[in-house]
Amino acid sequence: MKKLILTAVLSLVTFIGFAQKPSPAQLDPTNHTLVLIDYESQMAFAVNNIPIDQLRNNTALVAGASKIFKVPTIVTTVAEKSFSGPVFKEIEEFYPQKTSNYIDRTSMNTWEDIPAHKAIVAKGKKKIVLGGLWTSVCIVGPALSAINEGYDVYVITDASGDISKEAHEMAVTRMVQAGAHPITSLQYLLELQRDWARQETYVPVTDLVKKYGGAYGVGVQYAHEMLKH
Repeated sequence: MKKLILTAVLSLVTFIGFAQKPSPAQLDPTNHTLVLIDYESQMAFAVNNIPIDQLRNNTALVAGASKIFKVPTIVTTVAEKSFSGPVFKEIEEFYPQKTSNYIDRTSMNTWEDIPAHKAIVAKGKKKIVLGGLWTSVCIVGPALSAINEGYDVYVITDASGDISKEAHEMAVTRMVQAGAHPITSLQYLLELQRDWARQETYVPVTDLVKKYGGAYGVGVQYAHEMLKH
């Protein structure tokens, strides 16, 4: 009888241990590199798959999340001074150009740019998270290239934009068929937080959500105001 009880207890402990172990497919602050690609004025003019205010807010959620959780982050531009123009203010808020060493390219595919490729690979992470403009060009290129080199690629679909809904959706479909994982901006933030008991990031995360999280942010603000009494 004692042997049966011991076996049952050990089984329960083992089950709980496994239940508490997150999937390796999930993102955490230390297992990936974030690459923010071509969030520039000219690239945004033609975006039609998502309202530009939503795109900017979602971009801010992603950039803010990576800053809060100290995720290795690379910002790239294309022909910034001669054609595409300045980077979104939502990027500069968290990664100022003067201190963040943006990598300017001529190639449409970030992966084909030697300095950009070296910078990404140097981070030493096998997971790469991508977001930017346009999905069908500037995101498809590095996504397919990185997958081909054995990297695990995630694409933040609602922080990426394209000239039409069809262009965006077909690009996402193409990447998913190649093995990429689609995620969204708020999902990215909350997957990094994972547990509201993590007090060191609780306030920055909820502040970010209040500012850029749309209806969810309004709900958080309401809860904080009403429940503090």
